[in-house]
Amino acid sequence: MLRVPSDISSSEFESLKIQDMTFVAYRNEVYPSKYDVFFEEHAVIVVLEGEKKFTSPSQEVHVEKGDILFVQRGFYLMSESINESYKSLVFFFDEKLLKEFVGLHPELFNTQEQKTLFENPILLLKSDDNFEKFIQSVFPYFRSRAILKNHFLRLKFQELLLHLLELDNSQQLRAILYSLYKGEKVDLAFLMNSYYLKPLTLDELAKLSGRSLSAFKRDFQDEFHTSPAFWLKNKRIDYADFLLRNSTKNVSEISTEIGYESVSHFIKTYKEKYGVTPKRQG
Repeated sequence: MLRVPSDISSSEFESLKIQDMTFVAYRNEVYPSKYDVFFEEHAVIVVLEGEKKFTSPSQEVHVEKGDILFVQRGFYLMSESINESYKSLVFFFDEKLLKEFVGLHPELFNTQEQKTLFENPILLLKSDDNFEKFIQSVFPYFRSRAILKNHFLRLKFQELLLHLLELDNSQQLRAILYSLYKGEKVDLAFLMNSYYLKPLTLDELAKLSGRSLSAFKRDFQDEFHTSPAFWLKNKRIDYADFLLRNSTKNVSEISTEIGYESVSHFIKTYKEKYGVTPKRQG
């Protein structure tokens, strides 16, 4: 699994940063490839060459040259290369810069109540001549040693968002950016039931929920009357019991699927709850 942008390495990507934040990364992908990607930040993928398929539980998107994907933070996508010529630029949207952008351009946003995040992870847009010219204007900065490079890139970030809003006929991107600006919090029940099998820390879950870690724990206790760690342990063990009864997977496979590195630890935890050691039923 690739976690972006933190897993971006110089051996696989060329990247540009705004201060300490990854702004854009260029990749000429090794073919064939198929892997899970977890998006730690909101991202825009611009397809420069080739084809690729991105799959989520609710969507499957086949992209080619000229396609633009906006992917919301906190989603896992299966990424699969279709041919060996795939190249892309991936822009990452730090939330502070997003809020700064909305604050500078309030006239662009409808302040009425709008649908929030977590409906579909992928928004597909099509580039035009102006956007393609913008993309070409980014490449020189990968080799630039300009003293004011960081300032230029901050302007490029704003320019990127303006282009995307221009291309977004659905108005979905406006709704997403405005909900981030308002600091809307994600529904905890939806978040936890969507991600309880994913290898996310409590800090990451809190960030995805739009809360500080302390606020996340407090709100979680109020809603579920238990701690996030205890809830996750029980939810995963319950799912393991379901798999034992309804699948052909063995104990080791199930232990790995629910995030236990040690099978013996899984067996101990299962026995604590159910009073017996785990065995596949039927």
